[in-house]
Amino acid sequence: MAAPPHVLPFLSPSASPRAPSGRRRAAGLRCAAAAGQAGFFTRLGRLIKEKAKSDVDKLFSGFSKTRENLSVVDELLTYWNLADTDRVLDDLEEALLVSDFGPKISFRIVDTLRDEIRDGKLKSGSEIKASLKRCILELLTSKGSNTELKLGFRKPAVIMIVGVNGGGKTTSLGKLAHRFKNEGAKVLMAAGDTFRAAARDQLEVWAERTGSEIVIDKDKKAQAPSVLSQAVKRGKREGFDIVLCDTSGRLHTNYGLMEELVTCKKVMAKALPGAPNEVLLVLDGTTGLNMLQQAREFNDVVGITGFILTKLDGTARGGCVVSVVDELGIPVKFIGVGEGVEDLQPFDAEAFVEAIFP
Repeated sequence: MAAPPHVLPFLSPSASPRAPSGRRRAAGLRCAAAAGQAGFFTRLGRLIKEKAKSDVDKLFSGFSKTRENLSVVDELLTYWNLADTDRVLDDLEEALLVSDFGPKISFRIVDTLRDEIRDGKLKSGSEIKASLKRCILELLTSKGSNTELKLGFRKPAVIMIVGVNGGGKTTSLGKLAHRFKNEGAKVLMAAGDTFRAAARDQLEVWAERTGSEIVIDKDKKAQAPSVLSQAVKRGKREGFDIVLCDTSGRLHTNYGLMEELVTCKKVMAKALPGAPNEVLLVLDGTTGLNMLQQAREFNDVVGITGFILTKLDGTARGGCVVSVVDELGIPVKFIGVGEGVEDLQPFDAEAFVEAIFP
């Protein structure tokens, strides 16, 4: 008896595994299903990225403090002349350092500008500013160009969120869920922060707010790997598109807690080969260059695929975005530029450069 039209034959108990034609038909449907899922994730990633380009005003507003810090650049270059080159470049270097671009990047940018001025390639303040912006954009795109989420080719895509206490992991996860839901994805949250009772409550609020499902530790005794494993298995069993996995905040210097993240990754991969598709490290932008050591330690232990930089609207140290990409070669995937649910923005390098150097 043929399977109902809405049931894939290879999932139907009545499909005969012995008939070669049935196997070919089933294989073809598997390929079609896989292609359909891959297409869904490709479209989802593209839609989220395109939304970033339409939200330029939010980005511009979110970097107001960094932009104010760098406004001295326009003052320096407006009346620039060749005789003032050394003084102007020294002041420019100081402005970059104050905004947490870091010594390595600041010196490299200024040396590049000095060489281009000396070679006669830059002959006006506007040309120097354009070259400055180009240098920063090249730094971001040469090492951190893969800013789109890599969601794989089959459902569910699993995203693991990690970071230290207070960085904004749970809030970032909730805002990600909001974005996915707005694009029509079926989202499952996993309350893997089993150390902090308030984190589970907070995530339940986000689940209700975004219309997502959630897996929690009901008896409050389960460990994080168990909760995350259950969530991934449920996501696979019930056909969720995205599984967002929260984890407990931990200091990067606490070896035992860092090793727990390795266990979490292993149990997810056991439940669904290839999971997690993304491991996103949430970094507090107000810490500036101090975030670099955190990022190195987390990457060494768990293998970070992208950064979420939060609270950038509350700091004038936006240059840290460039520093973390250049130092580690890992892309920034999202940036937090406000308290609103829409204020977790997909990162766009060109929009970022225009926001800090209009």
